Amino acid sequence: MVDLSFFKGKKILLTGHTGFKGSWMSRVLVNAGADLTGYSLETPTSATLFELADVKNKMNSVIGDIRDLDKLVQVFKEVQPEIVIHMAAQPIVRDSYKNPVYTYETNVMGTVNILECIRLTDSVKSFLNVTTDKVYKNNEWEWGYRENEPLDGYDPYSNSKSCSELVTHSYQSSFFADREIAISTARAGNVIGGGDFANDRIVPDCVRAIEQGKDIIVRNPHSTRPYQHVLEPVMAYLMIVKAQYENMELQGYYNVGPDEVDCVTTGDLVDMFCNKWGNDKKWVNQYDGGPHEANFLKLDCSKLKRTFGWKPSWGISEALDKVVEWTKIYFEGGDIPSIMDKQIKEFNQ
Repeated sequence: MVDLSFFKGKKILLTGHTGFKGSWMSRVLVNAGADLTGYSLETPTSATLFELADVKNKMNSVIGDIRDLDKLVQVFKEVQPEIVIHMAAQPIVRDSYKNPVYTYETNVMGTVNILECIRLTDSVKSFLNVTTDKVYKNNEWEWGYRENEPLDGYDPYSNSKSCSELVTHSYQSSFFADREIAISTARAGNVIGGGDFANDRIVPDCVRAIEQGKDIIVRNPHSTRPYQHVLEPVMAYLMIVKAQYENMELQGYYNVGPDEVDCVTTGDLVDMFCNKWGNDKKWVNQYDGGPHEANFLKLDCSKLKRTFGWKPSWGISEALDKVVEWTKIYFEGGDIPSIMDKQIKEFNQ
């Protein structure tokens, strides 16, 4: 449980606020009474959780490119944030193969730009750079990666996030050693949850197939991933930024993922989803010869557990229950802000 009252009135700048994870984060922080500014591109999908979540008029939403340093500097000057959470990214592995330059510009130089703005802004006390479980050099072994493992993502997305970590480490050593600003990175596993409309992610693929009355296509049914509900990392991020704001000694590098029992194959995940949805939904194995993606990936989250007494709140089965609950309300044209608030309350009780 995170004491969300801490964020009431806090000046927070959140990049990537219009994305899937960013929209859930925005809803949590708006409800908590934060003085929230978001900086992000418009969402690339026609359906957008940011619009459905009803937060746009309850925060300062700035549409801008993370690569635009001049605009970012101006936003930082105007906002004078105390807390910065950096979630803006090009997040899709397959898209990084199609457009590697854009991926590196966004994920590496975007991080440079954020850190440069923090360097020029005295108000910032707590910064969190959100990266990914894919930053590690993947040896396809069966145990979870720890925070001290080598960083060397294989594909352009994963590698660009490894670079983002290194940029953060460099700025911390070069510019912030003598400043009262806590800096952490968080490496989260694969997230699922209501309102993810992205391409090339398995749960959105399931939802689209159901909406269109088609079979679910699964490209890599035997790949193992650390799946978790989106509120797991969102609340963990807030726990970290709050803790290090109050005690700089808690800054560091943290994995955020499920327990080992909830690291499942994509095929098993889709089986569970179909069973929970009902109506005899089925999936087909259709490997399309796409680019390299890791087959086996787990995280060791012992550090997060030891440091904060943290543990996952929802296992994979309960997380899928929440996805199905949210999606059925969405299909029925129901009250999305209410179901989001209900799930946030259930998670954080």
